[in-house]
Amino acid sequence: MPAGPARSWSTGGGSTPASPWRSAWRAPTSPPSRVWPRATNSIRWVQSPQDELAANFGIPAESIRVISPFVGGAFGNSARAWPHITIAALAARETGRPVKLVLTREQLYYGVGYRPSYDYKVRLGSDRRGRLAAMVHDLRAETSRYETFAERGVLSPGQMLYTTPNVAQMHRTVPLDVNTPTPMRGPGYSTAAFPIESAMDELAHKLGIDPIELRQRNEPDNDQSSGRPFSTRRLRECYTTGAREFGWNRRNPTPRSTRDGDWLVGTGMATALYDTLRAPAQVSVRLDADGTALVESATSDMGPGTYTSMTQVAADALGLAVRHVTFRLGDTNMPTAPLHGGSLTMASVGSTVRDGCDKLRQQAIELAVEDEDSPLYGVSAEDVVVRGGRLHVRDNPARGETYRQLLTRNNRTHLEALGSWTPGQSRSSMYAYGAVFAEVGVDARLGLVRVRRMLGVFDAGRIISPKLADSQAIGAMVGGIGMALLEHTVTDHRDGRIVNANLADYLVPVNADVPDLKAIYVDGEDTEADPLGVKGLGEVVLVGVAPAIANAVFHATGRRVRDLPITAESLL
Repeated sequence: MPAGPARSWSTGGGSTPASPWRSAWRAPTSPPSRVWPRATNSIRWVQSPQDELAANFGIPAESIRVISPFVGGAFGNSARAWPHITIAALAARETGRPVKLVLTREQLYYGVGYRPSYDYKVRLGSDRRGRLAAMVHDLRAETSRYETFAERGVLSPGQMLYTTPNVAQMHRTVPLDVNTPTPMRGPGYSTAAFPIESAMDELAHKLGIDPIELRQRNEPDNDQSSGRPFSTRRLRECYTTGAREFGWNRRNPTPRSTRDGDWLVGTGMATALYDTLRAPAQVSVRLDADGTALVESATSDMGPGTYTSMTQVAADALGLAVRHVTFRLGDTNMPTAPLHGGSLTMASVGSTVRDGCDKLRQQAIELAVEDEDSPLYGVSAEDVVVRGGRLHVRDNPARGETYRQLLTRNNRTHLEALGSWTPGQSRSSMYAYGAVFAEVGVDARLGLVRVRRMLGVFDAGRIISPKLADSQAIGAMVGGIGMALLEHTVTDHRDGRIVNANLADYLVPVNADVPDLKAIYVDGEDTEADPLGVKGLGEVVLVGVAPAIANAVFHATGRRVRDLPITAESLL
């Protein structure tokens, strides 16, 4: 039975990140024609400006050093080198002086990228029991006239999220007189989730089926787009855990049935997913004679806590206290690392850190068991463990010595190892999943929407640091509130000028907009994806937030809003 005519949803441009600063300089006494700049950038992939500057100036990439120890916010636009980086480097080269280039808030709207706007039409067909039979997707996305940007992942949710025998998809880019868009947090997937999950909610309402039950009836046994089995998929557990913790069973399914004074109260939910990306990486590890370790990689930290999480992985693998491990990043002179984005850093760089530290720990063990003066001499290397910086026999903790004692006695100033990891080919489909629940209040007379509480339950594999995971999840919920209710770039189509290019008119969530937020992570790991068993968390936690809020607004008011952000005007 058809669920009705094609429905169209549109998503506006996303938030513009905090202002980055770039500077580039060279030795002022050197001849300008022979010395090239070293750049310090707020960018989350140091190889990007290195390659860009090398191409622009016609010099070898190794002649350029890029340093970015702190990013200070990214969410998408800091993944590539924008023109002002080249301008700063050119000015430094020509003047022979340090150059600091700072973009104003208004310039950020013209000089860097943003989430592209979409016109997305989706049509669902099902039988009366809610079994999906067909799904049709027709989406148009903006891009610039001078460069084609086609967002990856935007078609994936419609291909494999639910069991659907017949799927048709059309994705067209529309060249416009705009700056080139860029991926923004949850790229592709968060865009597609809004229309797909809104349509599923609408289908559930038309059929009189609970929204969670409808999704469970269409839960696939394998990846519908490829036929491959899932490495892990605990989405059903996300549904059941979320429903229990959120109190979903107390929900009156009739729209506009619950009030709290002047406020119409509604609840909604949505499914989230994001693919588990991985990439080759390298890392250097050094253990000094004083029992401290230094780990380095050219990755970045834009806020998820790369410094902390990599230190934790290294400390665990080396058998050291966290305070005795230092992790450094963000320098092209360090071993190469992939783009810091797509939720791939923990899987990729983390697995590399573990490999390098395992190698170094094994070096120390072999040195000890072959040293006639060591208490571990003659012991099988497999029987030696390291805890608290001390090597000892597994079943006899009293027999052992510290890293410091071992290296000092052997006149070693340090031990070194190079870690590397490259993901292998997998026959499985790898994704992180989630179920997001939201409760909203809508002022019956004014149409104002306020999120009252929100819960996200996520299947993201092994959680390395629960505190950092909560920071990611809660931060994404805040960003999702902005995506659903506040953030909107207004363009004057007469001249292409962005009207609200300032912090006063471009609205983002503040403390008063942030309600009771909670995240839960289901137990499990995915060792098929990577040695650490992680699946990526930073993206999936945003994907389902906007549709969950939109579905809650429908439940509160009985009005389906198909454009983001949801404004008071659309509810009056």
